[in-house]
Amino acid sequence: MDNKRGPNDLEEQIDMLTKQKEYLQKKCREAGDKYNALEKEYDKVCEERDNFVTMLGDGKDDTRWVKKKDILIWIK
Repeated sequence: MDNKRGPNDLEEQIDMLTKQKEYLQKKCREAGDKYNALEKEYDKVCEERDNFVTMLGDGKDDTRWVKKKDILIWIK
């Protein structure tokens, strides 16, 4: 008798699906780590932009940048 498992064998399918699940979980974690790093970088850029806008608003004239709904508007 041949004991070789075929592609329709339930144990083989369970083994393949388990490996697929582990692979996808690993990739999701990697994507989450990249997302978190990008989010931190974005927050830094926004903070630098806000600091720059604050510096522009401290001029002698009354012109300045104003943030409205995440859009910068130049006001005279």
